Amino acid sequence: MKLAMIGFGQAGGKIVDKFLEYDERTGSGIVRSAIAVNSARADLLGLERIPEEHRVLIGQARVKGHGVGADNELGAEIAEEDIDEVQGAVDNIPVHEIDAFLIVAGLGGGTGSGGSPVLAKHLKRIYTEPVYGLGVLPGGDEGGIYTLNAARSFQTFVREVDNLLVFDNDAWRKTGESVEGGYDKINDEIVRRFGVLFGAGEVSAGDNVAESVVDSSEIINTLSGGGVSTVGYDAESVQPQNSGGLLSRFKGGNNTEVDSASTTSRITSLVRKAALGRLTLPCEIDGVERALLVVSGPPQHLNRKGIERGRKWLEEQTGSMEVRGGDYPLNEPNVAAAVLLSGVHNVPRIKELQQVAIEAQENIDTIQSESEENLETLVEDEEDELDPLF
Repeated sequence: MKLAMIGFGQAGGKIVDKFLEYDERTGSGIVRSAIAVNSARADLLGLERIPEEHRVLIGQARVKGHGVGADNELGAEIAEEDIDEVQGAVDNIPVHEIDAFLIVAGLGGGTGSGGSPVLAKHLKRIYTEPVYGLGVLPGGDEGGIYTLNAARSFQTFVREVDNLLVFDNDAWRKTGESVEGGYDKINDEIVRRFGVLFGAGEVSAGDNVAESVVDSSEIINTLSGGGVSTVGYDAESVQPQNSGGLLSRFKGGNNTEVDSASTTSRITSLVRKAALGRLTLPCEIDGVERALLVVSGPPQHLNRKGIERGRKWLEEQTGSMEVRGGDYPLNEPNVAAAVLLSGVHNVPRIKELQQVAIEAQENIDTIQSESEENLETLVEDEEDELDPLF
């Protein structure tokens, strides 16, 4: 799948940078064009792979390149005001060569959480290509303002995009891990999972062709119902298989059957672990509207029977009749299963996020009310002191 990726805010820019690194390393060809948008000049300068001419600094008149300080309302205002500057960078994208736009943003900060829904609405108004979001939820230990930002942004973002893919930091940060080190690993996890998913079907001349091809239309159809999506992933290393020769001929057909049975068993096991293990957004998979299974790895370790069994198991577990599946041959020492679950409903983290946000908003309202009362009292006291002078 060919994507135009737009990283909005600090987290979004870093993740798109990682996707470009993944593209270089694997030759997957996912990122057709990459743009970074930020209100903080330092964040744009810290990027390594996004071309400088594709880095857009917004809000210079308001914040002078210093960022919005976790104020996502200001982030949204700046995005609205400077949308033409962002569009100027988007104009350089060869839109006829892409399958979709993907806006990547951390939902807890200011610029990304405020500006990404604004950009999504703008792109959907102009282009016919799907506009997807990849939103990263903040960890619970990051503070109330980030949770409040995420709850607000989530509700707006999911409404403006054709589908919102979500990654929850809370499910992935390890206790005691440094913030910087933790987020570097998290970004690697994001790119690995979505890289396998979006890379499926992108083959060049000389590549191995899949038995059951998963192309961009399969991904688009899976995401077409809108709402929220999560991705599961699991991988297992495999030994390089002997290329054959005289010895393999003497062994006869029985060995092939054993290999086939082993391959089928491995694939079905990986599918179960991917769907029931750590999803990018933990949730109950029962009731999911649509699903897509992509199994990647060396061609000799992929087979149609294992993928079909995995797909049928997903149908049983989700209750969905729209479960697609296929393989993605890769010359690497791992067999991996990526499971896209679209239209998820039973998501405890989102309910928790909304509840925390309600409490945070009530606290903010209380503090604001007390501040106003204190200010009124102060003004009245000053007036009382000044009255005798007149």
